[in-house]
Amino acid sequence: MSASPDVHSTRRPATAKSPHGVPGWLVALLAVASGMTVANLYYAQPLLSSLSGVFHTSTATAGALITLTQVGYVIGMLFLVPLGDRLEKRNLITVLLAITTLALVAAGLATSFPMLLIASLVSGATSVVAQILVPFAAGLAPDHARGRIVGQVMSGLLTGILLSRTLSSLVSDLAGWRAVFLGSAGLMALLAVALRVALPQHAPTTTIPYHHVLRSTVRLVRTHPALLRRGLYQAAMFGAFSAFWTTVSFVLTGPGFHYSQVGVGVFALVGAAGAAVAPFAGHWADRGLVRPITGIAFVVAALAFALAGFGGHSILLIALAAILIDMAVQITLVLGQHTVYQLDPAARARLNSVFIAVFFVGGAIGSQLGSVLYHAGGWTAVTALGAALPLTALLYWATERRQRASANPSAARL
Repeated sequence: MSASPDVHSTRRPATAKSPHGVPGWLVALLAVASGMTVANLYYAQPLLSSLSGVFHTSTATAGALITLTQVGYVIGMLFLVPLGDRLEKRNLITVLLAITTLALVAAGLATSFPMLLIASLVSGATSVVAQILVPFAAGLAPDHARGRIVGQVMSGLLTGILLSRTLSSLVSDLAGWRAVFLGSAGLMALLAVALRVALPQHAPTTTIPYHHVLRSTVRLVRTHPALLRRGLYQAAMFGAFSAFWTTVSFVLTGPGFHYSQVGVGVFALVGAAGAAVAPFAGHWADRGLVRPITGIAFVVAALAFALAGFGGHSILLIALAAILIDMAVQITLVLGQHTVYQLDPAARARLNSVFIAVFFVGGAIGSQLGSVLYHAGGWTAVTALGAALPLTALLYWATERRQRASANPSAARL
């Protein structure tokens, strides 16, 4: 696998740049675009009860909408994101956003539940644009500022995840559930035009056939042990994150707080504060502090779940726990991507596809386990799971130096 520089881009002339080598407005656009596209995965979550009534399905059947959207995203991660190394990235992004727009229009106009399911599967698969934009930003950034640039873009992505439920709840309350999908379709169309105009052309980093690209993606897992390690770290953290946000709505709407669905959506705004830590995480990564800060983040996440468990009757303690959990997850995500992107500059899209796919599987498992445990053992069981996952990652983290030393005594730290 070639390790030649990733940037063979035709940049637009007369563009003022920041000291980090990438214009600030372009970083902001990439952050907003990442958040807007990944939000498509979460808009349906607060709408399930409404959709169940509209299409006369059971609550469990309505839940398949979320499952299929997530399945679509993993499919896109495995089969579409690797194309970011094989095709010109700006064209690929434009095509995927166009398909996302059409799928969301179909969802908004759906006359049957199967039609909505198919549209959600397609929109989930093509919403992986966010995971093409992040390595795109990494390729544009100079080495000394790559962590900060990636951190700023990732802050937009996490903000999109956290605010999507709030936005969906408010829009559906004002204009109905169809407006959520149709409104997002309009945003995707505008985003396709904006990115088409703003992004520089970015040439492919490999010319090997598509099936060889997929095969090489599998080979990257064997070639770079750090790829799987960082993916498993993040799977544990995203599993804990998903368990929290999947079940906290049950707590807030329950007898202790009596929140409405809109109230739950507004509570999600609290978690958005955690996204502010992303640029700091990127700065720490650029300073070579990936390993110690990763360990600290695991500890913070475990303590946050302990706080949430003991403070189950205090909205202030639950809110504080939400902020700390989101901060810890954001930190490990940025540090993980910083590590992964350094493994092979010519294969960043493929590396990212493996990394994200692994941790999204962890998120799906965490969400399902959290729901099962909540109904079996209440909020205490969920917070115990949430604390156990980062602590497990911490134990695995403790083996990192020993394994690296046995493989290569002179290896640099992750």
